[in-house]
Parts: sequence; C-alpha cells; structure tokens
Amino acid sequence: MHFQAEGHYLADGLRLPTNGLDYTILAIYFAVVLGIGFAARASVRTSLDFFLSGRSLPAWVTGLAFVAANLGATEILGMAATGAQYGVAVVHWYWIGAIPAMVFLGLVMMPFYYGSKVRSVPEFLLQRFDRPAHLLSSVLFAFAAILIAGVNLYALSIVVEALLGWPQWVSIVVAGFFVLAYITVGGLSSAIYNEVLQFFVILAALIPLTVLGLKRVGGWDGLTGSLEKSHGSDFLSAWGGTGIGDANPLGANWLTIVLGLGFVLSFGYWTTNFAEVQRALSAKNLSAAKRTPLIAAFPKIFIVFAVMIPGLVAAVLVPRIGTAGSDLTYNDAIPLLMQELLPNGVLGIAVTGLLAAFMAGMAANVSSFNTVFTADIWAKYVVRDRDDTYYLRFGRLITAIGVLASIGTAFLAASFSNIMSYLQTLFSFFNVPMFVVFIIGMFWKRASVKSGFWGLIAGTVAAMVNYFVVYKQGVIAIPTDQGANFVSAIVGFVAGAAVMVAVTLFTAPKPEAELAGLVYGTRSPGMEEAPSEGDDAWYRRPALLGWGAIVLAAACYLPYSF
Repeated sequence: MHFQAEGHYLADGLRLPTNGLDYTILAIYFAVVLGIGFAARASVRTSLDFFLSGRSLPAWVTGLAFVAANLGATEILGMAATGAQYGVAVVHWYWIGAIPAMVFLGLVMMPFYYGSKVRSVPEFLLQRFDRPAHLLSSVLFAFAAILIAGVNLYALSIVVEALLGWPQWVSIVVAGFFVLAYITVGGLSSAIYNEVLQFFVILAALIPLTVLGLKRVGGWDGLTGSLEKSHGSDFLSAWGGTGIGDANPLGANWLTIVLGLGFVLSFGYWTTNFAEVQRALSAKNLSAAKRTPLIAAFPKIFIVFAVMIPGLVAAVLVPRIGTAGSDLTYNDAIPLLMQELLPNGVLGIAVTGLLAAFMAGMAANVSSFNTVFTADIWAKYVVRDRDDTYYLRFGRLITAIGVLASIGTAFLAASFSNIMSYLQTLFSFFNVPMFVVFIIGMFWKRASVKSGFWGLIAGTVAAMVNYFVVYKQGVIAIPTDQGANFVSAIVGFVAGAAVMVAVTLFTAPKPEAELAGLVYGTRSPGMEEAPSEGDDAWYRRPALLGWGAIVLAAACYLPYSF
C-alpha cells in the first residue's frame, strides 16, 4: 500500500489521546529550541563561526551532538521497524555497522581532516585529488543531504499526522520552519547545542516506551517466549541462520553482513558523511576532534536496546504489523506503542522526543548541505573571492533554499514501507563511492590525481546498476531490500577501487611534496598540535576510548550469538 494512503489511515486509527499537558510540554520544548538559536547568534560573526562554530566547542558537546545527529526520527522509526521485521539482527547496524567505523574515524582519519584545516569532506578531496573530483563529490553530497533531510521530514509528517491529527503538509511546513529558524539564526553552534538537548529528550521518550513495552509482554522472558513461538529462534539470534545459502529474516549471510554492512556501508557513512564529520571538525582542538566520535560510540552501543525492544514488542502486541493485507507497516511500530502504552504527560514527552529526533536528523543534513554548497560549490566555482560577509549572507540564504528543497524530496520516501531500507539505499549510492576514493587516496600515495573523479563515477554507477537492474529486474534473486543494499555497497566499492587502480596506472601521480598531511605516513604542521591542558589525562586518551568501545561492542554480541 502507498505510504500516503497509510498516513491517512493512521490519522483515523492511531490518534493519540493528547491533552493540554502534552501540548504544554511541546510548546516549552519549541520555545527552548528557538531560545538556543538566538543565544548562539551572538557567537556568529564570520562564515567559519556559522559553518563550523569557529572550531571552538568542547569534546563532550561535539560527541553528544555527533550521536544525536545520527539519532533522527528515521533512525528511531526505521530501526524499530527493522526490529519488528528482522528481529535481533537489528544489533548489526550498531555493534558491527557503527562502532568500528566510528573508532576508525576518531583514531585514524580525524588527524587528516582536522590537521589539513579543511572546512568540509569534499574539500579534502580537492587537496588530495583535483577540481573535477571535488566538484563531483560536492554535488553528490549536496544532493544526498537534501534527499536524507526529506526522509526526516516525511517521517515526521507521518508521526504528527497520526498522533496529533495535523494534516501532513502543515506538520512538514511547521517543523521545516523551526529547523530553518534556528540554523539560519545561530548556524552550526545552534544546531549542535540543540542536538545535545535533543539527545536527552529522545532518551526521555524512548526509555519509558521500552520499560512499559517489556512490562506489557511479561518482561524479557515473556517477549522472547512469544517471539520464538511466532517467528522461530533465528528471530532472536544475531547470527542464527546467516550461513551462506541459509534462509533468514534479513535475507543476508554473515559475509554480506560483515563486508557489506560492517565494512563498506558503515565505514562509508561514518567516515565520509559530512553531517557527522562536521560535528568533529567544530571541536576546539585536534584532541577534542579525535575524541568526538569515540565519546559518541559509548551511547551508540546501548541505544540499540531502546529502539530494538519496542520493535520486538510491537511484533508481539500487533502480530499483523507488516503482513500482507494489513494496513499497518513496520514503520508504525513506535506510534502504535505510544498509543497503546503511554499515559498523558509521558505521551507529551514521547511526542516531543520524536519531534526532537526528526529535527536533529534534519538539522544535521541541512547544516552540512549549506556548508558544502556555499564553501565547495558557490565560493569555488560560481562567485569567487568575495568578502566573508557575502558568504555568511549566502550561507543563510542557501539554508532556506535547502529546507524548501527537502520539503520537495520528502515525497520520494513515500514508496518505501521501511524508511531505513530507503536510507541504506541512498548510502550505498552516495557514501560508498566517496569512501572508496577516500580510503585509497589516504593510504596509497601513488593514487593519481585523475583517479578520484573516475573512481567516484564508477562506484556510484555500479551501485545504482546493481540495485535498479540486477536486483529490481530480478537478474539475480536477492531476498530483501536490505540484502540488496549490502550487495550494492560491495559492488560499488569493488568497481570504484578497480577503476581507481586502472586509471592510476595510466595517469600522473600528485607530487609527493603536495601530499603532506593528506596521505597516511605523512604529516602536516596542523597535526603536530600539542594536547591542551587536561587532554593528556589517561581517561581522555583516544586509543583507550576507541579500543574500549570495540571490546564493549564485541561483548554485547555474546548473549545474542549462541
């Protein structure tokens, strides 16, 4: 069934019993959000302040913003949907599909990003390769950011229409206006401080839902007993049935999970997605920039329980969710539980939490879009060498255009019954090719100037061909959208890498003197920064934080693996 029709069905069947108390909580939250935006305005005097908070923020702030920027409404609705559809396998997106890549970003890649003083991820490609690679990556990134911001808007409109009865277009316009207001006024600082607030509001919404959901189904034992009867034991195991050739709910085997999700998709997302990297680039020094993704890794390990358990509870309480002939899709898991379980007041916090999640996700994409469009496209290729106030003004204008464009792309998400599948499809098209070019450019000095551009094109085209031709036309049978995304990611990575190697063999490398601080094994003056006072404390050491997160994530797998 088409998503829009579902939205209207939901509005009748899923209306939440909100009252004045719930609306008061919502109103207070929106007032605080705008207040933070206006408070941040005082610190915005230059374009660097607007786009990167003047590189002035402490690590704990950028770390929480880093995890909140990823914890959008799409993450919450989409991962709960994935839990309801595929069971415990949803943990892969966190423990293998996030933590190793976040640690790699902090320990290996941040010194290059921060030390080279780039303002954006595409700007790094300009320094390492050439202008065509830079322009292509900037355009692809700006396009993807608007598509993903649109997914967040669509997710929000479904929830608001269902829960509060507002027409879809009203909720899209109102929420879009709030994000536009606080980013245009306060720039990235406003987005980041709001993300820190949103992180706590989102947890305040998810934790009661998880606890009350478990209570309703008779605790963890009651939940697992019911699911084993209805869905089989593999539904409750992370790796059950993932042998090559075995059937499982996810439609993927251990090799495509480890390579497709654990390596290509996750490293592509976490290390080159500027919406995330931008938070680390705004940190006050190199040590804080390295610690940003490492601090974020610890809450990320445990957030999976707050989205997976509601999804599993929905699979028990609403057995017809996502089945043929049912009007309810997997995306409805969280709204259904909110209607079913939460009393007034808590309901207001939960609705506020979902709105906060949506706004965090959209703000992250809009603030990264305005930076890339202004600094990488407009200032380098269209209107060059103007004074800083011009680019600050233009940055505010393009923010407004970006929000309007994402309202338009919101309706593209309509054809996917699991919005997480749609997002993963976008990542396999846009982030994976970028990651190939980065990883080869960063670790292989010989990679030639021209190889970046052709590697990007080859990776993007190959991933799209695999998805739209090989999978959608049934050339090779792949059981699920998610399985197809993992395969597309691997195909895009291999094609991009092969073309880069081939082009490198026939074209000139960059002179070695120009690679300082851009390739592994070289250093630039920006990487020699001594730790600030207090940064050398043992508990702030990046290596300890990084390896601690990896060991903890691996330990979390054990109860779900045997």
